[in-house]
Amino acid sequence: MERSAGRSRRRRRRSRSVLGGTLAVATAAALTVTGLVSTAQAADVNNAKNAGFESGLANWTCSGGSGAAVSSPVRSGTSALKATPAGHDNAKCSQSVKVKPNSTYALSSWVQGGYAYLGVSGTGTTDVSTWTPGSSSWTKLSTSFTTGANTTSVTVYTHGWYGQAAYFADDIEVTGPDGGGGEEPGPVIPAAPAGLTAGATTTSSVALSWNAVSGATGYKVYRDGVQATTSTGTSATVTGLSADTAYQFSVSATNAAGESVKSAAISARTAKQGTGPGPGPAVPKHAVTGYWQNFNNGAAVQKLTDVPADYDIIAVSFADATPTPGQVTFNLDTAGLNGYTDAQFRADIKTKQAQGKNVIISIGGELGTVRVDNDASATAFANSVYALMQDYGFNGVDIDLENGLNATYMTKALRQLSAKAGSGLVITMAPQTIDMQSTSGEYFKTALNIKDILTVVNMQYYNSGSMLGCDGKVYSQGSVDFLTALACIQLEGGLDPSQVGIGVPASTRGAGSGYVAPSIVNAALDCLTKGTSCGSFKPSKTYPSLRGAMTWSTNWDATAGFAWSKAVGPHVRSLP
Repeated sequence: MERSAGRSRRRRRRSRSVLGGTLAVATAAALTVTGLVSTAQAADVNNAKNAGFESGLANWTCSGGSGAAVSSPVRSGTSALKATPAGHDNAKCSQSVKVKPNSTYALSSWVQGGYAYLGVSGTGTTDVSTWTPGSSSWTKLSTSFTTGANTTSVTVYTHGWYGQAAYFADDIEVTGPDGGGGEEPGPVIPAAPAGLTAGATTTSSVALSWNAVSGATGYKVYRDGVQATTSTGTSATVTGLSADTAYQFSVSATNAAGESVKSAAISARTAKQGTGPGPGPAVPKHAVTGYWQNFNNGAAVQKLTDVPADYDIIAVSFADATPTPGQVTFNLDTAGLNGYTDAQFRADIKTKQAQGKNVIISIGGELGTVRVDNDASATAFANSVYALMQDYGFNGVDIDLENGLNATYMTKALRQLSAKAGSGLVITMAPQTIDMQSTSGEYFKTALNIKDILTVVNMQYYNSGSMLGCDGKVYSQGSVDFLTALACIQLEGGLDPSQVGIGVPASTRGAGSGYVAPSIVNAALDCLTKGTSCGSFKPSKTYPSLRGAMTWSTNWDATAGFAWSKAVGPHVRSLP
């Protein structure tokens, strides 16, 4: 937000040796008569390495950062490749494979999703490829090739197609004579995790952490001997617990080979009822979010009580960074807000909450310098935001970091905060359009990592320029297609529709570019929720539970006579 105006695997089979002695000679002579003699040969092997992407993208190279190892969907094991074409990049992922000259190899892969190609180059004879226009379930692509007299390596590749959806690939095989690299051994069951400890507790949750286990691709967390949750990292929060109750917890490590024995169990007790801050007002099924400016940049100066009732979530902008990495504080700009006092501000928060509104603290903005990129800063962030919630009564936090975000540590920070604040915590996010083009982006990864505690992502559909929609076409900002085709990426990328909102400027002065009239916002909302009022892009299905809309800012809305909130607010409330 701007402070200033405008802007698969096979086992090797043993070869059988010829029997020695006279018996062997006699037997061989007899077999020769019947034509059954053959020379013993080594079994074929899969010469591809990391063929199931269990080790991420090791041994593979993907163009333009288009590839990622994902945990779903997978055909076998725990990982598969997801590669996303974008612009002029067809998401090509390749690997150099050692082969023997004058040999025949079977090439295959299981694929799913959009257009998917499988091929090989550098064979020294005829390079081959095969493809499928896409499928909703795993489909096997197969072909074969023969190497030339001097060929000792080939390049095996997969790719998608321009403007098409992401494709998935798993269990790639280059089956034939051992080219010199040997068949890759399968994984072994990992050891049991050590160092299991309990962290923050609430009346209904316990945060757990443990040491990483070599070779593990995931972990299972058990509560009183029953699996409670899973994690791909070394921490998890077990929820749905009873207050003031002791539980036994243990954890196991998993990979494609299986599951380890459980760790030593530990005991942890949830907090007593009544401790910690209580939940705030429930966020409506469809909600409008507005940013309230704690500074004067030429927009109308407001008190919180000046914010219209059309706004359900009010994001106070912004918290300030401190010299301690990750830590934030809040300083009311009394002078810039025409003498608005701290006491009045605190009272107005309570007034708005009594009216059923949520008031949250926003972190970042155009000039924000808050960085959360290690464990210490993640803890500092969680502790300081929680302290502000306790001090001022904020109902939650908005993440508006426009100068970089680390998904690993922001996830840790927000989970720590959730463990402290409890189930009533409101978490919103305001990424820029570029941040939500792919699930491999740090913002998108963060949103998916905290999906169980995330309230809404209100992406900023402005100050952007043209961007790709979920159909692979390019759309220009300022149109209903820009709003709907970009929202579709989030809706089809893993977020629940209730976690997706449309963020736009309240007036032409609220951003450098991307302003759209309220009627365009309402048309986009109708297109996404009801399939009506669409432009040239129409989603393949509707999303009736779409959360709503957001604007920067309530102050710029006031400057324009509240034209935005008067039009969009009632329309959001009328959604199905």
